[in-house]
Amino acid sequence: MKAVINNSLTHYIDIGISTALPVILIHGFPFSHKMWMMPGGQTEALAGTYHVIAYDVRGHGESEVGDGLYTIEFFADDLIGLMDHLNVQQAVVVGLSMGGYIALRAMQKKPERFKGLVLCNTRADADSNESKIKRAGAIRAIKTNGPRLFAQELVKNLFAPQSLETKQNAVKLIESTIERTAPLALCGTELALASRIDSTPSLSAINIPTLVMTGELDTIAPPEINKAIKDAISNAEFFAIPKAAHLSNLENADEFNKHLVEFLQKLV
Repeated sequence: MKAVINNSLTHYIDIGISTALPVILIHGFPFSHKMWMMPGGQTEALAGTYHVIAYDVRGHGESEVGDGLYTIEFFADDLIGLMDHLNVQQAVVVGLSMGGYIALRAMQKKPERFKGLVLCNTRADADSNESKIKRAGAIRAIKTNGPRLFAQELVKNLFAPQSLETKQNAVKLIESTIERTAPLALCGTELALASRIDSTPSLSAINIPTLVMTGELDTIAPPEINKAIKDAISNAEFFAIPKAAHLSNLENADEFNKHLVEFLQKLV
């Protein structure tokens, strides 16, 4: 399905039980809602019990690319706008990596719209100078070599070495998704990520049930970073997902889903 949200055409899926607890899934960069839809994945695990919504962030998947002038602020407004469009007053929001940045910013802006929060393989801090320079290098590489080479290099950092061998369907899905993303969207999102605010000071104000997860092998959002997020939130729990790096929902879906479902069951 598609809807115009904040003057941008947004693609989303709306499945499961319409009267049940809404769960909104926000993908990472530069992926799409399909990262939640692998066999044995999150939509399959949740749709029989919950009202499940997953969407493509502006510029990603089947959503409109637009002018490429993106910010996390706009992405957060799009989340709230989609909730308004679907008449979802409160939801549990699940954000992985960039999805976590979006969820945290939306939580700061509209805390009353959140029933629960799930932060996966993400960070609360802003980019360091070193990270900003790396993003500039990524933009240069995309402009020079195109999305295919960018995708081939990026997946090496997203997945654990074992996952690259044993989760080849997931690797192919992510690599092909990145390859199909418009260069304008890739570059615009890199700039949005580089300019995001530091959400660390706002963590102590979160007073809803929160689950924090990351892969035990994640080098982008490592366990100690995510454990610190959990420690800063009063009503939070934390799990490091074994045999997983930055895409823990794909690399160890069984373990990821177990903790997610157990968390959601406490909110019903």
